[in-house]
Amino acid sequence: MPCVTWCAATLRGSWSAPPNAASHFRNPTDAVPLRASTVPDAGSLLQTGASLLWLPQAGLLAWALQGLLQGDGLPAVQIPAVGVLLVGLARAACDAWGARRAFRSARVRLSDLRAQVALALAARSPLDRARPASGLAASGMAEQAEAVVPYWTRYQTARLRVMVVPPVIFLAVLPLSWVAALVLMVAAPLIPLFMALVGWRAKAASDAQMVEMGGMNAFLLDRLRGLATLRALDAVDATVLRLRDAAHALKQRTMAVLRIAFLSSAVLELFSALGVAMVAVYIGFHLLGPFDFGAWGRRLTLGQGFFVLLLTPAFFEPLRELASVWHDRAAGEAALGALNRLAAQGIVLPGAVGPQQTPDLLAGKPARSTPAVEIQGLRLTHPGASHPVFEGYDLHVAPGEHLVIAGASGAGKSTLLALIAGLLPAQGGSILIDGVPLSAGSATALRTRMAWVGQKPHIFAGTVQANVALGRAPASAAAVVAALRFAALEGVAQAHPNVGLGEGGVGLSGGEAVRLALARAAVDPAVDLLLADEPTAHLDAATAAQVADALLQLAVGKTLIVATHDPVLAARVGRAGRIIQLAAARETPA
Repeated sequence: MPCVTWCAATLRGSWSAPPNAASHFRNPTDAVPLRASTVPDAGSLLQTGASLLWLPQAGLLAWALQGLLQGDGLPAVQIPAVGVLLVGLARAACDAWGARRAFRSARVRLSDLRAQVALALAARSPLDRARPASGLAASGMAEQAEAVVPYWTRYQTARLRVMVVPPVIFLAVLPLSWVAALVLMVAAPLIPLFMALVGWRAKAASDAQMVEMGGMNAFLLDRLRGLATLRALDAVDATVLRLRDAAHALKQRTMAVLRIAFLSSAVLELFSALGVAMVAVYIGFHLLGPFDFGAWGRRLTLGQGFFVLLLTPAFFEPLRELASVWHDRAAGEAALGALNRLAAQGIVLPGAVGPQQTPDLLAGKPARSTPAVEIQGLRLTHPGASHPVFEGYDLHVAPGEHLVIAGASGAGKSTLLALIAGLLPAQGGSILIDGVPLSAGSATALRTRMAWVGQKPHIFAGTVQANVALGRAPASAAAVVAALRFAALEGVAQAHPNVGLGEGGVGLSGGEAVRLALARAAVDPAVDLLLADEPTAHLDAATAAQVADALLQLAVGKTLIVATHDPVLAARVGRAGRIIQLAAARETPA
């Protein structure tokens, strides 16, 4: 699993959060659901103000029409024309400026949201079984998260307009005609009512689409990583069929979302068209004479009737806009839900967040040439498991001792190494490294003394030198070359310092990747505690012997703890050290 190997490969280095991320997400255990802010930003306010500027424009047009009807001629049009032009320019400027402000604000908020999710994921232990798959996390943070931008820029602006513009227009129409105001008041609530009914279904459909999309992306990424294995097993065609089925299911989900989106638009168009038609019919018959009611005991002038007719479509315009972006709401809330699931609470990686002690502070404690490891009363139960992995477990590893941890699969060998490395928090007991308790505050500093060699080291996309140095300042180019020579990689064409490697170590064999992990451990002279988890697994006898030779040579003068099933490696390490059998949470010397 790349997450485990990433943490293992970077034991020496300290994890750093994205810039300003800590200010947004202080502690994963204190995580709160990611929700959209209900406070309108400046961009939405400007766009709403631009919509309200139609009222003075409509008033000026009605004034001009009434003046022409009264025979005032060209002077009746000049002042309203200038006013309409100036207000129109102001309206266009406010709308454009507000749209830009809203978009910039949405991008900043989305970046903050992604920082929260990234910090939450990075702060979870790589051994957390509930941690989202890499493909699902990448899809949620990259592709699905983009749906939040139109949700903030379009839907929330449209919602604000619906809350402000129709009531203002209603108050402007009411003093002129209570009948027209009544039509608007009756027609308007029907639109959000039916849209809400449609919206519940749209939200469910968008959630299903997001889940289907994330599942397909996770499936595709997983199969791409194992493409060589699929080819070896002649399972490529079967994988293609499964991927085709997943794509077909996603297509069906997407079409369901689009059908609901079109349905919501149709509902709005129906009621808005009926509302505009009813007001137009009333105003027409009122001006012609058959209807002499509805204007508070007086008759409307042509200018007043024209003003009401101009405002009626504007009354429904925000509602129509809301319907057009109703799908953005469903997609945005589904994306927020996906991000919320990614940022959910889990098993926290010790030292990932919070204040950290520095190596200098730990140096004040009495230090030995090599560290001892003391485990007292260790207790750990995996989530959902019925039996504990460790219950009151004790273990003492002397300074410079070479220890082999043997045992059946599932006995907890790798879990014990992960606990010592601080990749997994213990639920009870204590772990002391050179007399310093391993805790959330000291884990990062203590890892500077550790190196991890696993059975499947993760290779990052980049040069060999970058993969060996892992960003550590002391790892100079000369030190990297010396470490590669120590790991017997100088003769491998793909292991020269400036050669680029693909993600996952494309170009290196399994044995060469393990030797690269040995070079990572050898490049830093400060490392004096080696943790090796099945370093010779899946290797042929000759390569396993080379890895064992290099590991034992590297462990001279250092504390070494090896978890292995390999009897040859166990015998070689145990010859100068000790072998224990890990079973029933008890230390039993072999």
